[in-house]
Amino acid sequence: MSYNNILVEETRPIGTITINRPDKLNALNRETIQELHKAFKALESQKEIKVIVLTGSGEKAFVAGADISEFADFSEEEGGKLAAKGQKLLFDFVENLSKPVIAAVNGFALGGGLELAMACHFRVASDNARMGLPEVSLGVIPGYGGTQRLPQLIGKGRAMELIMTAGMIDAASALDYGLVNHVVSPENLLSFCKDLANKISKNSPVAISHAIKAINAGFKNTDGYAEEIKAFGQCFGTADFKEGTTAFLNKRKADFPGK
Repeated sequence: MSYNNILVEETRPIGTITINRPDKLNALNRETIQELHKAFKALESQKEIKVIVLTGSGEKAFVAGADISEFADFSEEEGGKLAAKGQKLLFDFVENLSKPVIAAVNGFALGGGLELAMACHFRVASDNARMGLPEVSLGVIPGYGGTQRLPQLIGKGRAMELIMTAGMIDAASALDYGLVNHVVSPENLLSFCKDLANKISKNSPVAISHAIKAINAGFKNTDGYAEEIKAFGQCFGTADFKEGTTAFLNKRKADFPGK
């Protein structure tokens, strides 16, 4: 599949998606959102791909925001539809993907860029990264899940301050806040993320998929404990569970079939 704004690399068991609009600091436009949706969907369907890494081209920006020129003259109705469609196609889609997605945050992750990173299952930042939600400086609010995911990750007070000031924080602060899991040098960012991905890929993909669903349920208007119980029980009916327990009892490494 060919794309205009992204690059996709498959080095099994890892799929890497790179947003490739360096002249626009990798800003998200409608075409890029659509392409990202297709790429994530395609990688999710491939059994051999166990983990997906998402990054931006160059060292300046992961994603420096949305492409404002596309919606500067939108009406209220058009603005609402823009947010709803974007959340469905990309941000909620990534969050609920059955395969783990690691955001490799290189440089600026602002507005829609930070919202995209937060939709990933966790984040690793280069030490030159800068993150923020500057939307209120444009007379609008974050519309791709930022007002919901940021408080979940860093707490209500800090999220309120970051959104209301339209400010940026550096990588060290993001680590301290719990917004990112790790901070590494720019030259080590992708290799670090791929090392993490390889560790994840050795575990049961079926169990990981259930874990993602159960964890996400706790942040929604559902009973996360009930979802955990349901998913826990379902694991007992999988070939991965049989392989994992048999391997453990026989003191060997598991070779999960992924079903």
